[in-house]
Amino acid sequence: MDATANPTPFFTVAERLVLDAPDDDWDLVLGDGPIVATAIHDGHAMRPSLAAHLAVDDTGRRREEDPLTGALVEAGDVRLRVRASRFQVDLNRPRDLALSTDPADTWGLKVWKGPLPPGELATSLAAHDRFYAMMAELMDRLIARWGCVLLLDIHSYNHRRDGAGAPPAPSGDNPDIDVGATTLDRSRWGHAVERLVQVLRERPAAGRTLDVRENVRYDGGGHFPEWLHAAYGDKVCAVSLEYKKFYMDEWTARADIAVLEDLRRGLAAAVDAVRGEFHACR
Repeated sequence: MDATANPTPFFTVAERLVLDAPDDDWDLVLGDGPIVATAIHDGHAMRPSLAAHLAVDDTGRRREEDPLTGALVEAGDVRLRVRASRFQVDLNRPRDLALSTDPADTWGLKVWKGPLPPGELATSLAAHDRFYAMMAELMDRLIARWGCVLLLDIHSYNHRRDGAGAPPAPSGDNPDIDVGATTLDRSRWGHAVERLVQVLRERPAAGRTLDVRENVRYDGGGHFPEWLHAAYGDKVCAVSLEYKKFYMDEWTARADIAVLEDLRRGLAAAVDAVRGEFHACR
């Protein structure tokens, strides 16, 4: 089925009012298909009232975000890009950690000058609540139509933490793409994950074959995929894709658009290779 031919026939007017309502914190594009792609750490936006409390500068904050991962969500039929910075509200963490002032929760980085006003915390937590309510409505509708859903939770990670002039981290523990598949039902979706990995390896980027491996850097995929699997079981195959920032300079934020386009095409090919498994759930 051409996912662009008839983009939203299965959403009623009432459902679209809930799902597609304008929100300052994210953009959602609804398409007709079982593939959802999200970039929940792509954003850099910060509301001015909260920005006044920042201790970290703009450059340091951006370094810990996942810039340009939003360009990769085009692989999905349903595409979600979060505009709000992960430091304003981290949607990949449980509610009580979605806005933390403890440097232990931010890799030792002191993000905030001190305790935040209760109103600022409440505003960010309200966005967390809206997001998960919206995602529950979306997943209910998609599963009702398709029977199952592939959700690609797209992130990036730094590999030059020792400084702009220092050597990058060893590649042994830092693959080009780390495919996080720790909480999904392996007996149900193992073949789909293996096929995704295979095709991602087959598509070159930056003029070379990519190092794509599973579950190298993280024990879990974060709160978002854990919530999806707890709520929907084997009806959802949630995969976290962590792209090493070789497509950009993590210190200057300058990107190599040609490499990013290679990655976009590679992910689209990987999705096409497994799409049939998710259409077959109907």
